[in-house]
Amino acid sequence: MKRVMMRSKRSKSVALGAVGALLLTATSAGVASAASAGSGPGAVELGRHHQERGRLLSVTEVAALSPAQVQAAVVPFFGDTKRVHYAVTDYRITYSTIDPHGRPTTASGLVVLPTGAGSQLNVISYDHGTNPTRDAVASVTAGDGDREAVELFASAGYAGVAPDYLGLGTGPGDHPYMDLASEVTASQDMLTASRDLAGQHDARLNPRVLVTGFSQGGAAAMGFAHALQQGQAGGYWRLGAVAPMSGPYAVRTAEIPALLHNTLDPESEVLYISYWTVAMNRLYHLYDNPAEVFQQPYASIVEGLYDGDHSEQDILSALPGSPSALLTPQYIARLQHPSGALLNAMKQNDISCDWHPNVPTQIYAADGDKDVAFANAQQCQAQLATHGVQVKLVDVGDVDHNTSAELATPQVLAFFSEVEH
Repeated sequence: MKRVMMRSKRSKSVALGAVGALLLTATSAGVASAASAGSGPGAVELGRHHQERGRLLSVTEVAALSPAQVQAAVVPFFGDTKRVHYAVTDYRITYSTIDPHGRPTTASGLVVLPTGAGSQLNVISYDHGTNPTRDAVASVTAGDGDREAVELFASAGYAGVAPDYLGLGTGPGDHPYMDLASEVTASQDMLTASRDLAGQHDARLNPRVLVTGFSQGGAAAMGFAHALQQGQAGGYWRLGAVAPMSGPYAVRTAEIPALLHNTLDPESEVLYISYWTVAMNRLYHLYDNPAEVFQQPYASIVEGLYDGDHSEQDILSALPGSPSALLTPQYIARLQHPSGALLNAMKQNDISCDWHPNVPTQIYAADGDKDVAFANAQQCQAQLATHGVQVKLVDVGDVDHNTSAELATPQVLAFFSEVEH
């Protein structure tokens, strides 16, 4: 669930593009031509618009914070932050990537760079949690904890990189919620674009990437880390460490069983299961008519609630207070014994922990979490063990879902700092 949000007050746009083709493995070209006439105040056009993956398309400076301002922003979420050292500048970028079908599209994200930390910056990539609202992501909105987490990382001396995923922020179309493959490609291409942005500011992003994420982003982070280790983000980047937080790594065998046994918060589960079902139907065709899976009158409205323009509160106000009042008995039975397209959707996305990390790895979760079942983290740890790697599971306690992130994030930063030295 999202925290209270507030708007960022500063916005300055610069439109960018690079001359010639930029492949995923190419070296950053930097600024290579003069501003074109008639582009408007502050806008710079640099050659033809190309759609190769990872091309930096635009940059908007959304905030500039002194160390004291960073401290004021992050303390309400993460408590005493002794690692706040540097002033930071926040940039929203848009970049070229691909959709779940491999077709060209664009996405946005947040890059936060420290001031005075040197010209060589290690990278922390952060994947955010469930968000049905297009403009409630860190690149657009401050005050819900996601932007503040990335600012904390940057003020500690890292380049903080946080993709919005497809369909959120300034990205077109619907968000393919919990689609691991597109979360990974959006994260990969965000790195390449961020490298270009850093070059514009006389900084170099070192190839070793530290990967974390919360909730939806915990599973996304594990999938992205696997792709990095396999070299799927091009020849430049490599995985340095991974530390996901409170992720739904096992929808089929942990999250849905907890939902069906009524052991989680019913309001949260209404949001998650409806969002997941609508998104998976768009990719896997789970049903022909919403009434097959949602009871009326909700079947008539539920798909429209997930258009990116409705807030979490809008959605919860329109839907019933429990999954049993939302879902048809037939769909509940399908969830208990999935087959066909439903089973395929689960199998294709429950693979984020099905690999052997060759880098320092820790999993963070809370045994009191009533949004994402603690069994997800336990099953992730067990699945990694089947690949011969023993990973520490850090239980941050009998706390709720958001508090798990607030407690775990400073610990993740400390873990990354330890493995860097």
